[in-house]
Amino acid sequence: MQTSLNPYQKAKVTVTQKRSDLKTFFYGAGDMVAFAGRFFREVWRPPFEWREVLYQCYLVGYKSTFLIGLTGFIMGLVLTIQTRPSMAAFGAVSMIPGMIAVSVVREIGPVITAIICCGKVGSRMGAELGSMKVTEQIDAMEVSAINPYKYLVVTRTLATTLMIPLLAIFADVIALVGGYVAMNIHDATTFSHFFAVAMAHLEFIDIFPAIVKSFFFGYVVGIIGCYKGYHARRGTESVGVAANSAVVTSSIAVFVIDLLAAQITDLLS
Repeated sequence: MQTSLNPYQKAKVTVTQKRSDLKTFFYGAGDMVAFAGRFFREVWRPPFEWREVLYQCYLVGYKSTFLIGLTGFIMGLVLTIQTRPSMAAFGAVSMIPGMIAVSVVREIGPVITAIICCGKVGSRMGAELGSMKVTEQIDAMEVSAINPYKYLVVTRTLATTLMIPLLAIFADVIALVGGYVAMNIHDATTFSHFFAVAMAHLEFIDIFPAIVKSFFFGYVVGIIGCYKGYHARRGTESVGVAANSAVVTSSIAVFVIDLLAAQITDLLS
């Protein structure tokens, strides 16, 4: 026969549970920071898995070009179509290429590219390493005197760190092509003139911070995806949980980094 708890006991149980959840959160955050910091020690230590790094670059970069290019084209197309009526009302149609260039290069291109990679690349890494953890392949590598962190985590994180900035630049270029196509729906303009006006509005403070933060985006996408898979629990259900958690956590990290980058850029400009 169950005894009901009085209000004081219920409040005490609630506080205890919240403390336990808070402790678990901080333990997990500290473990993730230690896991991420280990990358900077392992990346400089031989042996260097160049073949695996190139293969992961192929998976992250080349395999994502179509999706990134399609998204970038639609992004530039829609942005131009949506902003043209407002710009035309003020007689500023000629400024649309510059506005598109600054918007895409500074903010939209890197962030959208990173978010797409969170869903495509981060989930794949979380599920891949999670399945290896569940089937004890990672434990087998440790028994065989192979450093699984070096082979699995460093190579994947290095690939995302190098490839996502290149994908962001590719998305920027394709987005400008989409903007050019949208401009020619109502106004006739040449390809060279559109790009000349767009490039004239871009400055160093627009390009350099966007490229730098793209490297950070790539790092967090890779390291968080690997962490979630590397620390997956036993059972097949944990593979899906690791993939889903990798997408959510890395997406939040991308927005936080973007917020900090915007504040720093504002202070420098």
